[in-house]
Order: sequence, then C-alpha cells, then structure tokens
Amino acid sequence: MRNSFASSPLSTRRGVRLMKTPSYRQQVARRRWMVAGGMLALALVSGAVGMLTARPDPRGAVETGPFSYFPYQ
Repeated sequence: MRNSFASSPLSTRRGVRLMKTPSYRQQVARRRWMVAGGMLALALVSGAVGMLTARPDPRGAVETGPFSYFPYQ
C-alpha cells in the first residue's frame, strides 16, 4: 500500500507560492514608509516646480546682512 503523505513528484515542483498576509505591524510600517515617501516626493516636486518657475532678479543677487532677514543696500 502506498503512503498518501509521501512526497510526490508534483510537490517537488516550484510553482506559485502562497504568501502570508502581512502582520498588523508590517502593514503599519508599510503605511508609514508610504507616507514618508509621498511627503518626500511632494517636497522634491514642489522644489523643482519652484526652481523652474522662479523669475531671475533683474538687479542681480541681493545681499543680506549677517543678522538681517530683509535685504539692505
């Protein structure tokens, strides 16, 4: 009589493996990384748009003092 639990040639083939559902902690970590990545992407895109749409100052570079926020002349 043949053992029904013995490995068969079909079980040794590599096919599509079933994946376990991620744990709650893994899902939370993935969401956090996605939010952080989205914020970083938004910052990079807005910086690029700002650089591309900024008009050059016709007077040249305006210098500011070491302790002042507003430009002086």
